[in-house]
This record gives sequence, structure tokens and C-alpha cells, in this order.
Amino acid sequence: MSGCTPGSSNKSSSGSGDLKWWQLSLIGVGCTIGTGYFLGSSIGIMITGPSIVISFFLASIGTYIVFNVLAKMTAKDPQEGSFCYYAGKAFGKWAGFSCGWNYWASNILIMGSQLIALSILSQFWFPNIALWIFAVVYAILSILVVITGTKGFDKTENLLAVIKFAAIIMFIILAVLALMGFIKGPKKPEIVAGAVTLFKDGWKGFWASLTYAFYAYGGIEVIGLMAMQLKKKEDAPKAGTVMLICLTAVYVASLALAVLLVSTDAFHEKESPFVTALTGYNLVFFPHVFNAAIIIAGFSTMTASLFGVTNLLVTLSKDGDAPAFFSKKSKRFKQLPVPSLALASIGLVASIVTALLLPGKIYEYITTAAGILLLYNWFFIIISFLKLMKTNWITKLSSYFGIVLILAAVSGTLMDKAVRPGFYISLLFVLIIFLICLKMKKYWKQEKIKIRYY
Repeated sequence: MSGCTPGSSNKSSSGSGDLKWWQLSLIGVGCTIGTGYFLGSSIGIMITGPSIVISFFLASIGTYIVFNVLAKMTAKDPQEGSFCYYAGKAFGKWAGFSCGWNYWASNILIMGSQLIALSILSQFWFPNIALWIFAVVYAILSILVVITGTKGFDKTENLLAVIKFAAIIMFIILAVLALMGFIKGPKKPEIVAGAVTLFKDGWKGFWASLTYAFYAYGGIEVIGLMAMQLKKKEDAPKAGTVMLICLTAVYVASLALAVLLVSTDAFHEKESPFVTALTGYNLVFFPHVFNAAIIIAGFSTMTASLFGVTNLLVTLSKDGDAPAFFSKKSKRFKQLPVPSLALASIGLVASIVTALLLPGKIYEYITTAAGILLLYNWFFIIISFLKLMKTNWITKLSSYFGIVLILAAVSGTLMDKAVRPGFYISLLFVLIIFLICLKMKKYWKQEKIKIRYY
């Protein structure tokens, strides 16, 4: 999962972009497939076992519902501010402000999540090097990439999307060959041994796993944020549909194969489930190649998140939702918004410090909190749609079902004490944003008076 760059303002734009629908699909895949799927899915398997496949399928339905209503709003009223604009239009300034800052906060946590995941994956080769050292190195490299510019960002994301997809397809092919007996392992796969237990920890474990499934689909909002760059704006639904079909197919197939190859007790949060699934087979090259592919992909999504939150803060600043100071750009560094990048970098530093203090559980906590904050925004997308759009009863019913799935995923984190702190972290961010909203209320009222006066 990754953050992507939003538009520069909430003003409507009818300008023509040069992006084709299939390119937007690839960018969406590149912004979605990250360590939340490659590594976070291990936590989901640990919690619920093979039923993680059902969790991912339900999450795909919920994700499609969110995408569908966002695409409908985009088609009727194209706005560069996307879901932040629609929330503000539906419920007032506080809603747009909250969605913008909630998205910023979720991406900060996503960066931290990716950063810790990259560090954990790097320990595969260097187990004696402390987690925080890797975190510092990757954070510095990411900041340097943003400072040196991001020319060819779309092409790079397309290439990295292909690398990620290729890594998953490679696993699927190897796993199928292992199941068919063409690749010999130390023992028979679970599907042959008949030892599959669908729900490892009952309905509570399954409920708790929904957050990790939804988190793996985080990035679908890029379709709304980048739809303005399409040559044909009406192609946004097609781009999102193709993206979701591809993601769901590979997610469900790869996870199903992983949980059938080995006992669910073998999975742990410090290793990709796909590496774990093939560890016992005579594939010396696979763990190294796959681990390298995940690190490359994870670094790209983390850097994209850093670039995204940097530019998002500029947007918030221009719209009066953040101090004007953050919209200042440096002529020395290619018009780079240095104050905004500095604040995002502080978020990275905070992740490093936290990793040093809580190396054992920090990835689960940050991943959970980032996933929940993302779901809060998805919730706002659906209720904004219900407030702004007149629609038929089928779409309305599916929208309510999407709300039920989102609420189930959020509340499910309370079912597992191991990930529950992530829920409290998300509430802390929401409380901070709420308090800032109360502070801003007087300012917004003054702005309304000025507009009426003039």
C-alpha cells in the first residue's frame, strides 16, 4: 500500500490529462501492492489461519463498493481534491479538513509500517543488525530520493507494479508445482495430509483478520485522486475495475496456496507468508529473490507515501487547512516544499525511535492503526456519496453493506489483544484531529463572515 500525490487544490478541473486507463490501473496496482500484503498478511494468517482467504475476498467486495461510489462522484463532479472535497461538500468544512488530515496521518503511519517491514525483511540476510539501523538507512535513502526529484514517477510506478506482480505470479507457479508434486519437499502439503483447519481461532480471529485484508487493498483511492490525469475521465471506472479484478485474483490465489502448503503455525510476522510456504522445498534461490523483490517494492511505496504526504500538506496549506508556512517551496531544491517534507521526515524519525523502543510489536501496531485510519476515510467516502447522490435501491443497499464491512474490520481489532493497541493509536490521531477542528471552528466562522461581507 502507498500514498499517492493528490491534486494541488480542491478546485474543479476540466483539463485534459495524458494518462490512459490501463496506465492508471498499473499505477493503482503499484500504489496498492506493498508490504501490507507481502508481510502484513502473515499476521492475518497467524490470527485466523486459512480463512484469511475469505477475509481477503470480503475485503475485495468492500473495496469495490468504496471504489464504485467514489467513481460515481468523480464522474458527476470531477474534483482534484477527490474524497476530501466530497466530504466537505456533504458535511461541511470540518469533514473536508478531517479527511485531509486523516489521510495525511494514515500515510505517515503507512510510511512507518513500510519502514519497519523493510527493516524486518532486511534482517533475513543480516539477523544480527538491529532493526532501527535498517530503519535509519531506508529513511535517509527515501528522503534523498524525494530531494533529488521525482521525474518519471509514473513510469517508475508502472515498472515497479510489474515487478511486484511478477513476484506474486512466480510464487503462484512454484506453489502449484509443489502441490502437484513436481517440486519435492520434506513433507506432504496440508491439502494432501487433510490437516486444514479453516478458522484457526474461531470467529473472533476471523473478525480480527479483516483489518489486515482491507489494509492490503489500501490505495484504491488513487483512482479518485489521479482520475483528473486521464485522457478520458469516463475511463476511471474501467481502470479501477480492472485493477481490483487483478488484485483480488492474485491475492486470493496466492494466499490460498500459501496456507495449503504448510501448517499455519509456521507463519510469523517477521517473514513473508510466501517465503515461509516454500521454505521446506528445494528452492534455494526463491527466498532471496522474493525477499529482494519485496524490499524493492516496499521501498518504492514508502517513498511514494513520503512524496504524497509532502505534497498533500502543500494542498492543505493552500486550501487554508494547514499553516501557510507549509506551502513554501525552495528554489534551490527544484521547488521542493521543504517545510512540508521536514514534517513528514519527523514522522519517519518518530517511527525509527518507536522501532527502537518497541521492536517486537511495533509493526503490528502501526499496520493496524494505518489500516483503521484508512477505513475511516473510506467510511466518509460512502456516507458522502449517500448524502450527495441520488441513486437506486441496489446501489444504496450495497453502500450500506460496505459500511457494515468497514465497521466490522475496525471493530475486529478489539477482538485480538495483540493488535488492539493499534486501534487506540488510531483513536489518538482522531482525537487530535477533532481537537484541531474545534480550534479551527472559530476561524472558519470568521471566513464565512468575510465571504458574505465581500
